[in-house]
Order: sequence, then structure tokens, then C-alpha cells
Amino acid sequence: MRFQDLDYPNIKEKSILGRYVTHGQVVGFLNTLRKPFSVDTIGLSVEKRSIESITMGKGKQRILMWSQMHGNESTTTKAVLDLMNFLSSEAAEPLKILQKCTIRIIPMLNPDGAEAYTRVNANKVDLNRDAKMLTQPESKVLRMVYEDFRPHYCLNLHDQRTIFNVGNTPKPATISFLAPASDKQRSITDSRRKSMQLIGAIDHGLNSCIPGQIGRYDDTYNANCVGDTFQTLGTPTVLFEAGHFVNDYEREQTRKYIFYALFLALKNISEDWHERFEESDYFNIPENNKLFFDILIQNIDSINPSFIRKDSIGILYKEVLKNEKIHFVPKIEMAGSLEDHFGHQLYNCLNDNDLKLLKRQSFWKDIVG
Repeated sequence: MRFQDLDYPNIKEKSILGRYVTHGQVVGFLNTLRKPFSVDTIGLSVEKRSIESITMGKGKQRILMWSQMHGNESTTTKAVLDLMNFLSSEAAEPLKILQKCTIRIIPMLNPDGAEAYTRVNANKVDLNRDAKMLTQPESKVLRMVYEDFRPHYCLNLHDQRTIFNVGNTPKPATISFLAPASDKQRSITDSRRKSMQLIGAIDHGLNSCIPGQIGRYDDTYNANCVGDTFQTLGTPTVLFEAGHFVNDYEREQTRKYIFYALFLALKNISEDWHERFEESDYFNIPENNKLFFDILIQNIDSINPSFIRKDSIGILYKEVLKNEKIHFVPKIEMAGSLEDHFGHQLYNCLNDNDLKLLKRQSFWKDIVG
């Protein structure tokens, strides 16, 4: 089965949508699970919210994945729930995967951060910088599961900001991948090579769906990051970064592509297909760049003299939680020529139609004064 043959609209978990995904929502979904899933509480957060894991399958290949280590990164959590819907089917493909793999998923590692919609946990610690010291209960839970489960592969699931583009192109990095380094020299160890092969296989399968929108994340080594740590310990680890798709700030389209990527990862691991790929397939994926603004306004100096020698304005949205919904509040990030940058929304003040559209925007008066 190819991912294109999957009936995603019927696989998608429709009870959880949008950017604000909380622990209560996830637990409500987990309470509906039956065989072949085993749901366990594996620890408590700082604020005593439960942390759950789901185990399924009986195969020799053990795969561990975790999501929402950063509480405001919810896209991969939604995709994980879709994946569980797929794996609960009696169809031949999920049954084959579960015969060859044992999968353990932590759908929400940072439930306190998810509730507050913050990157950090309730102690204001970034769990992805706590792999070495293990000062936080959530970090200890993940490490305990890792040591108990002894995975052959780890999938580390995150979101990335809208600023990322692919290479120097005006294409958003809808998904980015990383085979984390295991030392400062970024050596190609055996485990890292396997990570690269798996990413090469996923990219090969997914690129036809979102051509030019898959990036390679920065591989600078950081011993405090979980992915780098697990790679150092000899476990092939892949970082997934869910990014922006055109007009998809709720990340429902990106969610679909992350689901496809997870399916491709499991499919390749279960069949050993990724072993056909080379390191070069990984390095041929363009690196991420940070050249996007949510809104780029060009030639602003033509209508407001106060912006002299600052002919463009780059605006980024600040994500604000209010009344259990994420609001996207525009804030000026940069002013200048910005000629090498791109905008998810692009306006040119020399264009009458663009100017008319701009003047209808709620943020316009704040910009021109």
C-alpha cells in the first residue's frame, strides 16, 4: 500500500482540531481505545497531570515516538491520533505493520505546557534542553520509557515556526527532518546513518505530495537535546518538524502530511525498505532557511515618510491563547530592504489593489500610525 491509497478523510480523528490541543482532549481520545492498544499512565507532570503511553504490536522492531514535548507544538499530536486510528483498522496494511513492529507512543509529554500553550513545562524548563541533567519529572519519564523499552528507532515529533523556507526558495518548509548528530564533529555513526536512510525513504515517498516543501533541519550538536542524546546512545533517531502549508495556520493540512510521513516511517522500518537509501539521499534534501514572514509589506515608504530607507516591513504573528483558542496577533519583526525574504501574505504598496486590501486589515492603522 502507498500512502496515496490511504483514505485519510476517514482516518482523521475529527474530535480534535486546531492548534490548541490539551491533555483532557487527548485523554478523552485514549479512553475510546480498545485492542490492540494498551494504554498506561507512566508518570505525572509538575502540576500532577498524568502522562500516558500507548503500546501496540508484537513485532521485533521496537519504535518509540513522543509528541508535544513543547506544549505549543500540537500538530504532530493530532497526526499521532490519526495514526492510532489507522493502526486500529483490521485492514491488511496496519496488521502487517503490527506483526513486524512493537510501537510505543507518548502522545503528550508536556501536558502542563499544552494547557498553558507554552514551549516550556510548568517549571519554565525546556524539556528538550534537559536530556543531560534530567531535572524535570517529564524528562525522567521519557528517559525511563526509553531505557525500559530499548527502542530500535526513535521518532521525536515537533512543530516549527512559519519563518522556515526550503533552501533559498519561496517554498515553505511544510515538513523538516533531522538525523541528529551524536557528537560535535557530526560524525556519521551507524545509528545516524540508519536515521539518514529512513529520512531518505520518507522524503522519497512524500516528495511527490509536497514537492519542494521538505527541508533538512540544522544538525548542530547539543548534548542537552533528547534526539542528540538518544543518537549518542546508539539508537537511530529522527526529528520530525511540522511546519507551514499555504493558508493553513490551524495546521490541518500539515497534520495530514505528518500522518503520511509517520506511515512511511513505519512501513519502511517494517519492511526494511529504507536500507536501500544512502547518506546522499539525506544530504540532497535542502537545508532549512529562515526567510519567511507571515506578512511582508513592500514599498511602505511610498505612503509613510517615517519609514524612509525602510522600504519593507516584515510581520510575524504572535500566537496568543485566549478563551481556549489561539489568536494570531501581528507584530512588526523587521523593517528594511528585506529583498531576500518572502511573505506568506505579500503586499506591495505601489499596487492599488494591494493597498486597498491592506487598508482593510485590522493591523493597518497600527502600522501607519
